[in-house]
Amino acid sequence: MPVLSAHIRAAAARLAAAGIDSPRVEAELLAAHVLGVPRGRLLLIDTVTEPQVASFDELVRRRAERVPLQHLTGTAPFLDRELLVGPGVFIPRPETELLARWGIEALRGVAEPVVLDLCSGSGALAIAVADARPDATVYAVERSDDALPWLRRNTAGTPVRVVPGDVRDVPLPAPADLILCNPPYVPLTVAVPPEVGHDPAEAVFSGEHGLDLIPVIIARAWDVLHDGGRLGVEHDDTHTPAMASLLATWQDIRTHPDLAGRPRFTTATKGRAPSHRSA
Repeated sequence: MPVLSAHIRAAAARLAAAGIDSPRVEAELLAAHVLGVPRGRLLLIDTVTEPQVASFDELVRRRAERVPLQHLTGTAPFLDRELLVGPGVFIPRPETELLARWGIEALRGVAEPVVLDLCSGSGALAIAVADARPDATVYAVERSDDALPWLRRNTAGTPVRVVPGDVRDVPLPAPADLILCNPPYVPLTVAVPPEVGHDPAEAVFSGEHGLDLIPVIIARAWDVLHDGGRLGVEHDDTHTPAMASLLATWQDIRTHPDLAGRPRFTTATKGRAPSHRSA
């Protein structure tokens, strides 16, 4: 029977040649997916069947063509969850977990908070908050007809309330204690990795400078949040000056780095005495 370790080594070499950053890890994740076991249990498996090898080789072939790993496995990890993802919905990134953690911490001491996740996509932010704060009322706002089925699948069995509609004009629950948003923000002129091409363009790009939607998000947040309410928005690493300008009437403006140390999301408190600093 085929030896699993040999096939994983060959797959890792093929993925490395295709330019995959973590070829061994991804080869193991694909093998674990085919075998239906956690990655950590692969060391306990010596041999596999020919049909399993065929399935594994097909996934490796597609991954070498830069189909996202998450589309091949059908899931994407986000904090303590495995979210369902596939064509039509933006794949949540590890960097956005930082925004989720900030939002959860921002609710400390707030009883029965009302939280909005705008441009929700897969529902990652909304579900993270709902998991951490069972007493919260959490709304996930999404306009895409392709993304909404994924959002509804992921929020099924959770208290998250799905609000279909365009964030530009859909009625939003008010007053809110916290608004989180990972909007489209990549400038149209920026070259993106091949995998990003599988994400919906409307969830990635936002005009020439990547700022077509963020001003709308900030304006709507101002209208919906109560005084002292908090806002957290993910953005491009070139947007820090623009965010400071757009949030000029807010308080406690802070720009937070991502896992690589680049400016990645900005937070602010609704108020009229601006105070700018980065952290």
